[in-house]
Amino acid sequence: MTTMVRVFAEQIVSIVRESTGKIRSINQKYAKPKIQLSGGAKFALLFLELYLIFLVGLLAFKFWTIIHGSA
Repeated sequence: MTTMVRVFAEQIVSIVRESTGKIRSINQKYAKPKIQLSGGAKFALLFLELYLIFLVGLLAFKFWTIIHGSA
């Protein structure tokens, strides 16, 4: 049984190593953007990022108030 587990674990490790190499090569290829954004698009993306941070904060606050029983 331990031999089977060891073989299975070795296969998983080899799959993860192969995937990691592929992901690194893809990340290196697309590290620098090739498109130019207009000012409006940059502003919209910044607004969406701030809105996302606000929503995550609101969710954390709601979680905190539920956990501690506050109204």
